Amino acid sequence: MEILDNVSSIVHNAVVYSTPLIFAALGSIYSERSGVVNIGLEGLMIIGAFTGAITTLATGSPWLGVVAALLAGILFSIPHAVASVTYKADQVVSGIATNFLALGLAVYLTKLMFQNAAQTATIKTMIGKWKVPGLGDIPYLGKMLFTAYPTSYLAILLALLSWYVIYKSPFGLRLRAVGENPAAADTLGVQVHKMRYAGVMISGAFAGIGGAVISLTTTSNFSYHTVSGQGFIALAAVIFGKWHPVGAMAACLFFGLAQALSSSAQVFGFAQYVPVAFIQMLPYLLTIFVLAGFVGRARPPKASGIPYQKGER
Repeated sequence: MEILDNVSSIVHNAVVYSTPLIFAALGSIYSERSGVVNIGLEGLMIIGAFTGAITTLATGSPWLGVVAALLAGILFSIPHAVASVTYKADQVVSGIATNFLALGLAVYLTKLMFQNAAQTATIKTMIGKWKVPGLGDIPYLGKMLFTAYPTSYLAILLALLSWYVIYKSPFGLRLRAVGENPAAADTLGVQVHKMRYAGVMISGAFAGIGGAVISLTTTSNFSYHTVSGQGFIALAAVIFGKWHPVGAMAACLFFGLAQALSSSAQVFGFAQYVPVAFIQMLPYLLTIFVLAGFVGRARPPKASGIPYQKGER
């Protein structure tokens, strides 16, 4: 029975840890499918986590915090879109600049608003867990899968919806076209720059929500280490999932399981056999192994990372 309880807790925690990764990974897919590499996911998640936290503290509503984080993610993604699409700057450099700017701005505003403190005040009104009626009462399985934060259900639903949008809708067809062959799409009347702006801004919206999910479900505040590399893990999940929404979601669940095992190893006493630092490294080591094993075989959209100049082929 104790083993089943432990397994149930690990799987439950894997879903919790994977939720912000799913949001961020879905955002990255929209951006890369349009042909723009968004290395700035980490920074967009930081802005989302910060905005979600301070909005919730100000209004008492975590859902308003999520909406504010979504809007903040969109606004903060616009400079990257302008630099990458309009001015055709190096997309990797622009994304890295987004990460540095977001972290510096969020930490500065936190210190300014909370008397030079390193973190915000504790959020008292958090997003609570939902239990699916009937299914949530099933022994072990109910706790494992059917008692979760509503944001987890929302992330899974949006992953399935994104599959439909990207592969079955006219918008998705145009998005993929500008990411594969923007010159051909342009000759057919598709506005390449407009679609790429849309992809980057959708990316910002999803990443902003992902950051807010962290501060409003697990950490209960914002500090400089709230996101702690989750944006980069989401990027790895996109590559692992081969730029497919459902594949990326499965990869995020895998990385979430790695984080859950890392946390459980400390709780269950494995720290007396293995140094805590090595246990905490597990999710990041798996990220490196996945990138080393799959980045050479996974094929991104052909025009991803390549600025488009009208008239060029």
